[in-house]
Amino acid sequence: MHRQRRHALITTTALACGTALALATLAAPAQAHGRAPGPSLERSVLAANDGWASADGGTTGGRAADAEHVYTVTSWAEFKAALAAAEGSPSIIRVKGTLDALSDSEGNQRTCDDYAVAGYSFDKYLAAYDPAVWGHENPVSGEQEDLRAASAAVQGARIKAYVPADTTIVGVGGNARILGGSLQVKDVGNVIIRNLTFEDAFDCFPQWDPTDGENGAWNSEYDNLVVYGSTHVWVDHNTFTDGRHPDSEQPHYYGQLYQQHDGELDIVHGADLVTASWNVFADHDKTLMIGNSDSAGASDRGKLNVTLHHNQFKNIIERAPRVRFGKVDTYNNHFVVPESGYVYSFGIGIESQLVAEKNAFTVPAGVRAGTILKKWKDSPVTTAGNHVNGSYVDLLAVHNAEIPEETLRSDAGWTPALRTQVDNPRAVPHLVDGRAGAGKIH
Repeated sequence: MHRQRRHALITTTALACGTALALATLAAPAQAHGRAPGPSLERSVLAANDGWASADGGTTGGRAADAEHVYTVTSWAEFKAALAAAEGSPSIIRVKGTLDALSDSEGNQRTCDDYAVAGYSFDKYLAAYDPAVWGHENPVSGEQEDLRAASAAVQGARIKAYVPADTTIVGVGGNARILGGSLQVKDVGNVIIRNLTFEDAFDCFPQWDPTDGENGAWNSEYDNLVVYGSTHVWVDHNTFTDGRHPDSEQPHYYGQLYQQHDGELDIVHGADLVTASWNVFADHDKTLMIGNSDSAGASDRGKLNVTLHHNQFKNIIERAPRVRFGKVDTYNNHFVVPESGYVYSFGIGIESQLVAEKNAFTVPAGVRAGTILKKWKDSPVTTAGNHVNGSYVDLLAVHNAEIPEETLRSDAGWTPALRTQVDNPRAVPHLVDGRAGAGKIH
């Protein structure tokens, strides 16, 4: 196994959830593990008119939970046990401290080698699929790719956690953290996730795709949080970061970054009615994708309606967000563009209807304002009242002037109505930077 893998601080998750010991702990009253946050936090619901998740009855999560369905968890094993116990009843899960999805039940750390199945060798993988040997015409296949996929499945089973319907997950205090885990909100409804730091959903076994782009690329799994086919989801006051394994410290193979992170938040596969507010998305490449495929029109048309407001996107390279199909409202967000490597913020994809209004951009010298928008497919976009470095800039006009080969059309064709307070974009940097993220709920 190559040197970086031997020294990676990747650990294995706890044993399968639902053990009698874990459930006995979780069934205790919420106050058994310390002082509970006030009811305004753990039983709060999304306000009326606060984005798409407030439509069609709103989003209440686990507000109706009885005492037997309020859990306080302090480990990944307890967390997965609570999620299993919550199935079928409104529930509140209170996260206290760090839940390390990559450690065993005693908290011992594990390396990527512990996930690898017998016969898998990264050195053999590199030798088998070297472009000089394999070429760029065909996806990889064969023994080492099969063993890589099997190893990835072992890791995935341990770090993925599935959230049931009618659930609120909330961090206790200012330091609640999910480390190395991938939270899955899949095919359910009515979920609230607040006041958590999501750090380093790290893929031990990225796949080499020689057909991805001109030179091929390494692709990874495991978003920190994915909303998949679900409706009425509120994601509020969380922090998303690569943390201990930033992409800048990862090696290159075949001349390409060995990418071991996927998205920080993805909203895909017909998900709908989602509000993401007052979050921090930091230090990441492909950050927030709304709609996963150009070919998914049959399932995605009329869905993927998402509101993003008062979020901070700091040192984000691209996809903030990239949009397909949905009516997406982005207002009052603060984008702190990195000094190097920046590609774009708003990705305009197939049949998208993005409205970008009264956002603030802090852009370093050398980054053109025209690159804030990126045309992937010919779809209209509405931009209004956005500020760059404190001054009004017509993002669409600047983009079309600077990048005429990617001319975009104006007017997304709809006017957002589900908004609460809309702030002056000049006030947005101070307001968002001071209040967004975990531990800052007022």
